[in-house]
Amino acid sequence: MTTAWIVVAVLFVGTASMRAAGPVAFGGRSLSGRGAAVVALVAPAILGALVVYETVSAGGSGIELDARLVGLAAGALALVLRLPLIVVVLAAAAATALARLL
Repeated sequence: MTTAWIVVAVLFVGTASMRAAGPVAFGGRSLSGRGAAVVALVAPAILGALVVYETVSAGGSGIELDARLVGLAAGALALVLRLPLIVVVLAAAAATALARLL
């Protein structure tokens, strides 16, 4: 078994354990309104943090501000304007390409 498969297996067991912890801890009870709202915002917050991290991270250490940041800003603006997702993706890609061209 290679190292990659061991990592996949460990991640699988960890994920399954964490997913099972909620029902085991709460039993038949449900979360309060505030608790459910916090849980609902965890995944989008983590995804947003990963997007920003990958956008501004330099290969090793530090921050690199380049054309990717322009694309991220264009995508964020398109989201604020509540445009369809395909338009958001195309706006981000076009802005990144234009910034790299300049």
